[in-house]
Amino acid sequence: MIRVVVADDHPLVLEGLRSLIEDTAGTELAGQATTGDEAVAVTLEQRPDVVVMDLRMPGADGVQATRRILREAPGTAILILTMVDEDASLFAALRAGARGYVLKGSGPQEILRAIRVVADGEAIFGSAIAGRMAHFFTAPSPPSAFPDLTPRELEILTLMAAGTGNNAIARRLMLSEKTVRNNVSNIFTKLRVTDRAAAVAKARDAGLGNPPPP
Repeated sequence: MIRVVVADDHPLVLEGLRSLIEDTAGTELAGQATTGDEAVAVTLEQRPDVVVMDLRMPGADGVQATRRILREAPGTAILILTMVDEDASLFAALRAGARGYVLKGSGPQEILRAIRVVADGEAIFGSAIAGRMAHFFTAPSPPSAFPDLTPRELEILTLMAAGTGNNAIARRLMLSEKTVRNNVSNIFTKLRVTDRAAAVAKARDAGLGNPPPP
């Protein structure tokens, strides 16, 4: 029997998931939540096998809730079920420890299959997501204009070049502001510049980011 907690702030989605799990042999509803904070509390109390987690909920979002759950209950399988179809959210969820990422347009059988797969300790992605991931990992990477930078530093430099401040970079990459500041300092050293404006100028000259609109 696979015990499942469902977390979604949309009443119709929550009701549909609850009915699907309760009406399916081999799955049992262990609890439900409508916010990220509730998802953490219910999961730590009930200790289910799987949490079906929406990404966008009041309070802590799905990524933050996933990270908090896995810190306290690392054996829990997190399956993201969302309408958010973008690379940034996908990879943020994977970095947080989610084992699956399925879109809400998926049919009931696909959702049930995803629940069973992550409960078995494997990873699964919806068909549209899997295709994009395959392209991401098989597409050749262009040569970097800054070979001395680590992948994380290059990611931060690209966001800097797009006009993103440290606070926004920290939120987007799920990092602390101190970590971002340390990376920015390393970027300055490796690019042999003394300030942010000079680093951004070099990055834009190399084709990274885009200048913010006037």
